[in-house]
Amino acid sequence: MKLYRIHGAEVHSISDLYEQLNRELMTDEDWRLGSSLDGFNDILYRVETEIRDGDPATFIWTDHAHSRDALGFDETQRWLHNKLSQSNSFNQQRIQSDLDSLWSGLGKTYFELILEIFADHPLIELQLR
Repeated sequence: MKLYRIHGAEVHSISDLYEQLNRELMTDEDWRLGSSLDGFNDILYRVETEIRDGDPATFIWTDHAHSRDALGFDETQRWLHNKLSQSNSFNQQRIQSDLDSLWSGLGKTYFELILEIFADHPLIELQLR
């Protein structure tokens, strides 16, 4: 079984999370995963391919409550504002809508978005500790 660890106490920002994901998932690669939800989703598809080859995978996310706070409202707001500042790179209306939803209390935090991506990969077990 493949076992991956995310040390939640070391996650203070989105970039910190991706540093850990790179350490765990990209050791045999000559490139690094950027801070991209789509990229993370793609990497989990790769992990699922390995699972289909008979090697189950579990992610253990220790101190996840710390990560939940670090990747909460403030960090998500910064992330969305950063996307808004790149007007040629992202759908500005959608990003503004996401930001409005966040402000209203209905939007998802970055932590919640990461959990949703894990949930879209039922062959991968995520243990929040």
